Amino acid sequence: MDDHEILKHLLNLEADAAALVNDAQAEADRRVNEGENQNRARYDDVYTKEVAVLEEQYIKNLAEVKENYRKQLNEYRDSLKKMAQNAGAFSSLAEKFFFTGKP
Repeated sequence: MDDHEILKHLLNLEADAAALVNDAQAEADRRVNEGENQNRARYDDVYTKEVAVLEEQYIKNLAEVKENYRKQLNEYRDSLKKMAQNAGAFSSLAEKFFFTGKP
């Protein structure tokens, strides 16, 4: 083999190696892309399920809070209705406050 043939052979080997590297890179990119798509789909599925659970809990908790608020408000109103009013003492205190400036 003369130098010319050896150099030509080496250049062909280099071209083959470059083609292999390009093919390997393309395959790696395809696999990474596929993995990212699978992970995104899995993430979206888990996220959607978790959001649904949290929304259900929120609605349940909100209903409990509203019911507790309504119950406490009604209890407070009932306690106010049951309180005895002392109109005489109130009038006396109001008169002292408004007319003498001292309670």
